[in-house]
Amino acid sequence: MTMKKTLWITRTAVLMAMLVLLQSVTKAGGQFVIGSCVNAVLAVAVLFSGLWSGVTVAVISPFLAFFLGIGPQLIAVVPAIAVGNVIYVLILHFLCGKRNLPIWRQGIGLFSAAACKFLALYLIVAQLLCRVLTLSEKQVATFTAMFSWPQLVTALIGGVVALLIVPTLHKAFRR
Repeated sequence: MTMKKTLWITRTAVLMAMLVLLQSVTKAGGQFVIGSCVNAVLAVAVLFSGLWSGVTVAVISPFLAFFLGIGPQLIAVVPAIAVGNVIYVLILHFLCGKRNLPIWRQGIGLFSAAACKFLALYLIVAQLLCRVLTLSEKQVATFTAMFSWPQLVTALIGGVVALLIVPTLHKAFRR
């Protein structure tokens, strides 16, 4: 195995472990705290370790959260969360993935990624799954509230945190 591949596996595993730990520790803090932490780790994964690290964390993390009892306990929602996460990661990679971008460009990229994640989750969960699944009115109200504007807020907060952390990580790990 090459050194580059080993480094990728190590970084991705550490980020995945950090994500699970943060989800466990911040669960009592509610959606805004836990969601911001999750989005920060997703953004750090893609901006620090690369596209495939970000995609890996984005896809695996909602399933781990489900099996650990951290995320929404409706399995049909878990793939939707993975899709929203991947959209966030992809847009961050393509719009913010280069180093030393001006702050205004990072801001546009982050807002675009957050808005697209919010829109994807709102459409898939609130507008599609809540209509086709047999859910109680309370569940529909809960999922509609969870997967609407709070997704935009938490994606923005997490992205800002990542944009502040990633330059320091690059400096610390520069060879």
